[in-house]
Amino acid sequence: MKVLAFGASYSPTSINQELATYAAKYFSEHKVEVLNINQYKLPVFTANEEQIKNPPNVIHGFITKIKNSDLVIISLAEHNASYTAAFKNLFDWSSVVESKIFKNSKVILLATSPGERGAKSVLAQALERFPRHGAEIVGSFSLPEFDKNFDKDKGIINPKILKDFTAFIDKLKL
Repeated sequence: MKVLAFGASYSPTSINQELATYAAKYFSEHKVEVLNINQYKLPVFTANEEQIKNPPNVIHGFITKIKNSDLVIISLAEHNASYTAAFKNLFDWSSVVESKIFKNSKVILLATSPGERGAKSVLAQALERFPRHGAEIVGSFSLPEFDKNFDKDKGIINPKILKDFTAFIDKLKL
């Protein structure tokens, strides 16, 4: 099985990139690629005819990585209760080139934030939106209060949340 994981943020210190990387380690018996979407710098998508006819070449590479994966793990960063502008731009470009960008892919949606809600608003949006683009959502998980519940070296440190996360992942691996 090929697993692709990434945090949906351009931040060089993205906590969602950390969470996606952490989750990917649970699938280490498979071929895992952790992607950094910073390699997909794009002009702002405006849906003008020229852009639609001539999308940046990097979009095709991004779509190919998703299409060649059996499982895609995305940890969604939340800005003002929605996707980050950077990820939304990448998503818009991708969906114009290939409407069903997640077709034939199982998708795990994660989200975290420093706050108590753990980016649940953006997670809810993705749960509603991604299936329209072919995603088979196999599970979702929100990690609240990232700074309190996650350690860069140890991963999830809150025992209850770790137990819930491990059970969540184990259920998906069956």
